[in-house]
Amino acid sequence: QVQLVESGPDLVKPSQTLSVTCTVSGALITTSRIYWSWLRQPPDAGLEWVGAITYAGDTVTNPSLRARTSISRDTTKNQFTLQLNSVTPEDTATYYCARSTKLPTSSSGRDWSKYTHRGQGTQVTVSS
Repeated sequence: QVQLVESGPDLVKPSQTLSVTCTVSGALITTSRIYWSWLRQPPDAGLEWVGAITYAGDTVTNPSLRARTSISRDTTKNQFTLQLNSVTPEDTATYYCARSTKLPTSSSGRDWSKYTHRGQGTQVTVSS
Protein backbone atom coordinates (compact mmCIF):
# COMPACT_ATOMS: atom_id res chain seq x y z
CA GLN A 1 0.00 0.00 0.00
CA VAL A 2 1.46 3.32 -1.11
CA GLN A 3 1.49 6.00 1.56
CA LEU A 4 2.75 9.58 1.44
CA VAL A 5 3.36 11.63 4.56
CA GLU A 6 4.28 15.32 4.56
CA SER A 7 6.39 16.89 7.28
CA GLY A 8 7.68 20.36 7.91
CA PRO A 9 7.44 23.41 10.15
CA ASP A 10 4.09 24.84 11.11
CA LEU A 11 5.37 28.42 11.02
CA VAL A 12 7.87 30.20 8.78
CA LYS A 13 8.84 33.86 8.98
CA PRO A 14 8.53 36.12 5.93
CA SER A 15 11.61 36.20 3.67
CA GLN A 16 12.78 32.82 4.98
CA THR A 17 12.76 29.45 3.18
CA LEU A 18 9.88 27.03 3.54
CA SER A 19 10.94 23.38 3.43
CA VAL A 20 8.54 20.44 3.44
CA THR A 21 9.40 16.78 2.93
CA CYS A 22 7.32 13.89 1.65
CA THR A 23 8.17 10.43 2.90
CA VAL A 24 6.92 7.64 0.66
CA SER A 25 6.32 4.06 1.74
CA GLY A 26 5.05 1.10 -0.24
CA ALA A 27 6.71 2.26 -3.47
CA LEU A 28 10.08 3.56 -4.60
CA ILE A 29 10.28 7.13 -5.86
CA THR A 30 12.64 5.81 -8.56
CA THR A 31 9.98 3.53 -10.04
CA SER A 32 9.83 4.11 -13.80
CA ARG A 33 7.17 6.46 -15.20
CA ILE A 34 5.96 7.61 -11.79
CA TYR A 35 5.85 11.31 -10.91
CA TRP A 36 5.86 12.93 -7.51
CA SER A 37 4.23 16.31 -7.11
CA TRP A 38 3.83 19.11 -4.64
CA LEU A 39 0.53 20.99 -4.45
CA ARG A 40 -0.79 23.63 -2.11
CA GLN A 41 -4.12 25.11 -1.14
CA PRO A 42 -4.28 28.49 0.59
CA PRO A 43 -7.17 29.22 2.94
CA ASP A 44 -10.35 29.94 1.02
CA ALA A 45 -8.60 29.39 -2.32
CA GLY A 46 -8.24 26.69 -4.94
CA LEU A 47 -5.62 24.01 -5.37
CA GLU A 48 -2.33 25.03 -7.00
CA TRP A 49 0.22 22.67 -8.51
CA VAL A 50 3.69 23.73 -7.38
CA GLY A 51 5.90 21.27 -9.24
CA ALA A 52 7.07 17.70 -9.56
CA ILE A 53 10.11 15.45 -9.58
CA THR A 54 10.21 12.53 -11.95
CA TYR A 55 11.33 8.97 -11.39
CA ALA A 56 14.61 9.97 -13.08
CA GLY A 57 15.17 12.94 -10.79
CA ASP A 58 14.22 15.66 -13.26
CA THR A 59 12.12 18.53 -11.95
CA VAL A 60 9.32 20.59 -13.45
CA THR A 61 7.83 23.60 -11.71
CA ASN A 62 4.88 25.93 -12.08
CA PRO A 63 6.14 28.96 -14.03
CA SER A 64 4.52 31.30 -11.52
CA LEU A 65 6.68 29.86 -8.73
CA ARG A 66 9.75 28.72 -10.65
CA ALA A 67 12.08 31.47 -9.50
CA ARG A 68 11.53 30.57 -5.85
CA THR A 69 11.06 26.80 -6.03
CA SER A 70 13.44 23.89 -5.67
CA ILE A 71 12.45 20.23 -5.57
CA SER A 72 14.95 17.56 -4.64
CA ARG A 73 14.97 13.96 -3.51
CA ASP A 74 16.85 11.55 -1.26
CA THR A 75 16.55 8.10 -2.76
CA THR A 76 18.21 6.48 0.24
CA LYS A 77 15.34 7.70 2.42
CA ASN A 78 12.69 7.48 -0.32
CA GLN A 79 11.81 11.13 0.26
CA PHE A 80 11.40 14.23 -1.84
CA THR A 81 11.52 17.81 -0.61
CA LEU A 82 10.07 21.16 -1.63
CA GLN A 83 11.94 24.35 -0.82
CA LEU A 84 10.23 27.68 -1.43
CA ASN A 85 12.42 30.74 -0.97
CA SER A 86 11.61 34.30 0.08
CA VAL A 87 8.18 33.38 1.40
CA THR A 88 5.44 35.90 2.11
CA PRO A 89 2.11 35.52 3.92
CA GLU A 90 0.60 34.65 0.52
CA ASP A 91 2.49 31.36 0.71
CA THR A 92 0.43 30.32 3.71
CA ALA A 93 -1.30 27.09 2.68
CA THR A 94 -1.76 23.41 3.25
CA TYR A 95 1.00 21.67 1.30
CA TYR A 96 0.35 18.23 -0.19
CA CYS A 97 2.49 15.66 -1.93
CA ALA A 98 1.00 13.29 -4.46
CA ARG A 99 1.80 10.49 -6.90
CA SER A 100 0.76 10.28 -10.53
CA THR A 101 1.43 8.15 -13.58
CA LYS A 102 1.56 11.15 -15.92
CA LEU A 103 3.58 14.32 -15.51
CA PRO A 104 1.19 17.08 -14.39
CA THR A 105 1.15 20.61 -15.74
CA SER A 106 0.19 23.78 -13.92
CA SER A 107 -3.30 23.32 -15.38
CA SER A 108 -3.92 19.57 -15.10
CA GLY A 109 -2.12 19.39 -11.78
CA ARG A 110 -4.94 21.20 -10.00
CA ASP A 111 -7.26 18.22 -10.39
CA TRP A 112 -7.04 15.60 -7.65
CA SER A 113 -8.37 12.97 -10.06
CA LYS A 114 -4.97 13.10 -11.86
CA TYR A 115 -3.27 11.51 -8.86
CA THR A 116 -3.29 7.94 -7.62
CA HIS A 117 -2.21 8.71 -4.07
CA ARG A 118 -1.80 11.80 -1.92
CA GLY A 119 -0.71 12.72 1.57
CA GLN A 120 -2.95 14.22 4.23
CA GLY A 121 -1.29 17.63 3.89
CA THR A 122 0.67 19.82 6.24
CA GLN A 123 -0.41 23.32 7.19
CA VAL A 124 2.30 25.97 6.88
CA THR A 125 1.74 29.54 8.04
CA VAL A 126 3.99 32.40 6.99
CA SER A 127 3.92 35.08 9.64
CA SER A 128 6.25 37.18 11.72
